[in-house]
Amino acid sequence: MSYIAPAEFAAKMVDAGESKVFMSTKDTLVRAYMAGAILALAAAFAISITVNTGNPLLGALLFPVGFCMLYLMGFDLLTGVFTLVPLALIDKRPGVTIGGVLRNWGLVFCGNFAGAMTVAVFMAIIFTTGFSTEPNAIGQKIGVIGESRTLGYAAAGASGMLTLFIRAVMCNWMVSTGVVAAMMSSSVSGKIMAMWMPILVFFYLGFEHSIVNMFLFPSGIMLGGQFTWMDYFIWNEIPTVVGNLVGGLTFVGGMLYATHYKASAPRNAKPAAQGDDYLSIAAE
Repeated sequence: MSYIAPAEFAAKMVDAGESKVFMSTKDTLVRAYMAGAILALAAAFAISITVNTGNPLLGALLFPVGFCMLYLMGFDLLTGVFTLVPLALIDKRPGVTIGGVLRNWGLVFCGNFAGAMTVAVFMAIIFTTGFSTEPNAIGQKIGVIGESRTLGYAAAGASGMLTLFIRAVMCNWMVSTGVVAAMMSSSVSGKIMAMWMPILVFFYLGFEHSIVNMFLFPSGIMLGGQFTWMDYFIWNEIPTVVGNLVGGLTFVGGMLYATHYKASAPRNAKPAAQGDDYLSIAAE
């Protein structure tokens, strides 16, 4: 597997964040667009498996194929840059500013959204035979998902918003663990194995991923879901983005940076207690 120690991949995390800040606008948008599109296809793939087999676990087991593909091709998800890019700012890398971090996040959001929307339109056409028939079973399922995860939260009020936020936090805790886990290995097989596990966990548990939702909810609206664009943004996308930021930066990027990149000095050996000295003398 060619394992890389935590102290080494923690440095890679900061370096990766710095490189993304200085990436050109064109490259940032293209890589984000492709990442959003591939992840959307993976979501459509997983939902198709779930509907056709009646087994959600099987869909979750195979969903990570999309994440692995986009990561290995060097594409960027908003969830990943939420975790990596701020580390370059925290580490005070030359030229890295708050403006640069926000620029990267904004460009990646736009690219991810455009890519996911492209696939949403394409899949809506497929599920309805060019909008000439009612959605098939998979299309109907996507519409129901959109309703339950917007109007369902709204019906619960503040409790629903809290639940949505926590699901988003937990999502990027897992997804960013997958991003970082891929840095633990220098081999393709090792990277895939490390990424697969946390991505499987987030998808099966139904956590809220901002880019997956960029596909699910617009396509749900196109497929006849009984909710609006305002419902989608207020009762899902915006809180999910905020929760993803908190989850990835706090529980993955920040923790690894604090303990592996900026590890504290080891404690001195504990002096022997007075009773221990007495026992050692008596033994002599």
